Amino acid sequence: MERIYQRRLTGEEVIAPDLARIVTEISHETGRQIGLLIDRRGVISHVIVGDGRGIVIPPLSRLRGLETRLKGLRLIHTHLLGEPLSDDDLADLSLLSLDLIAVLQVKPDGLPGAMTVTHLLPQAIEGKDYRTITADHPAALDLDFAPFIQALEEEFARTGQVAGLDSAKDRAILVSVSDKSRAKILESLAELTELATSSGIKVLDQVIQVTRKMNSRYVLGRGKLTELMARMLQMGANLLIFDQELNPSQVRSLTDATEVRIIDRTQLILDIFARRAKSREGKIQVEIAQLKYLLPRLVVKNTAMSRLTGGIGARGPGETKLEINRRRANDRLHRLQKQLENVRKERQLRRDHRRRKGMPVISIIGYTNAGKSTLLNALTKSRVFTENKPFATLDPTSRRLRFPRDVEVIITDTVGFIADLPKDLMEAFKATLEEMEDADLLLHVVDASSPAFEKHISAVEQILAQINLDQIPILMVLNKEDLADPLTVANRCQQYDAVSISARDVNTFGPLLERMEDFFLNRAEGNQP
Repeated sequence: MERIYQRRLTGEEVIAPDLARIVTEISHETGRQIGLLIDRRGVISHVIVGDGRGIVIPPLSRLRGLETRLKGLRLIHTHLLGEPLSDDDLADLSLLSLDLIAVLQVKPDGLPGAMTVTHLLPQAIEGKDYRTITADHPAALDLDFAPFIQALEEEFARTGQVAGLDSAKDRAILVSVSDKSRAKILESLAELTELATSSGIKVLDQVIQVTRKMNSRYVLGRGKLTELMARMLQMGANLLIFDQELNPSQVRSLTDATEVRIIDRTQLILDIFARRAKSREGKIQVEIAQLKYLLPRLVVKNTAMSRLTGGIGARGPGETKLEINRRRANDRLHRLQKQLENVRKERQLRRDHRRRKGMPVISIIGYTNAGKSTLLNALTKSRVFTENKPFATLDPTSRRLRFPRDVEVIITDTVGFIADLPKDLMEAFKATLEEMEDADLLLHVVDASSPAFEKHISAVEQILAQINLDQIPILMVLNKEDLADPLTVANRCQQYDAVSISARDVNTFGPLLERMEDFFLNRAEGNQP
């Protein structure tokens, strides 16, 4: 092997003829495939010794950036039995974003034979993401590597979708692997797109795989994963977001195989919550949820953690360091839970005070981005922060509201619900949701213009049942009536015994105010519980 390392290449060569002979001779003598990883300066970075059928490429730590889409390494390896370029070769080319892969045939006498060179394409041609060049001998290969790879990088940059984008901004491809109908998958991906955009991520594409059985290791099938990595390279994406929650083993397998950052729906929601939490209580709740999510992912030493958290495991600590991190995380979690318990006690005192004063309570609930905070502002002339993004409100806000017939209530805005809300996040936000336990009436605000109208209602009802609040009287409010078909809104009002409004137009509030006021007047007269 010293003969290989002593031979330095020039950047203009894919592989020099004399080095090709050295490699094939060693491969022939040992009966093993030999692989060389060579950088763009022509320096051999790795010599890989496999068996008679293949090689295993070691972890390559450098992550791609926009400046170079490709890894900056080319792989040359021998084939002993005249076998052609394999599916494993194509997978390595795509998953590792190698500059190219060259397969060098070993003749029966140990001399170099034919060479096949394959590289990725900036755009697929006739359904293929790669191009192949063949030559009878390495010396006959007509490929000037340095200008070729420069032109290839320039073409990737020209055809990609990142022109004019902030280089610091994440660029993601969304992935869904599910056995649901395509319509339901697209609906969920539309919501995931909203979440990603809300978190400052540019969504470049969506990839769907409908399957009855998810791949336990890679989630996607390996062939689909190979196609996905080629797509990422072509589009200039640097992040994969899975619509399904990934377990720690899957995160590790995916990051080890692809060397790109991988997050799932749960982590994306946690990121949004971390950005939006303003109060001490909200920040505590978010950190608790993050720690509960990350703790299982601190079990195994691997590079996935550095890409997942941007810190823990980034320098390859030993098992002792991992144990220290886990213990610190558990200690921090215990302290936060005690702080949250104190917050709950403070909230309980405030609720007891309101109860003694006999002040009725209304809680505004609903799917995220349904317009709850806008409604609170309009009803109470408040200035609670609102934004047309998921989870614009995380911290509960209470205001007084006086009805025309002199009935006064406390009305509270709450965090928005979402389908498949992570369990840990639900548990962490129980302190916030406990605010609803003493509510006399729940205003369930629904976006009447949303195509997922019924799904949003179902998701909210499921969450209310999970936290045992489904026994509180509910008045459904169909918001954004100005953006929906009037006949559809009228039919849904009748179906759900609801009232319709536009939270941005107080002139539409008459029926809603009347229904709320009637509820409390009738209850005071003993006509309802």
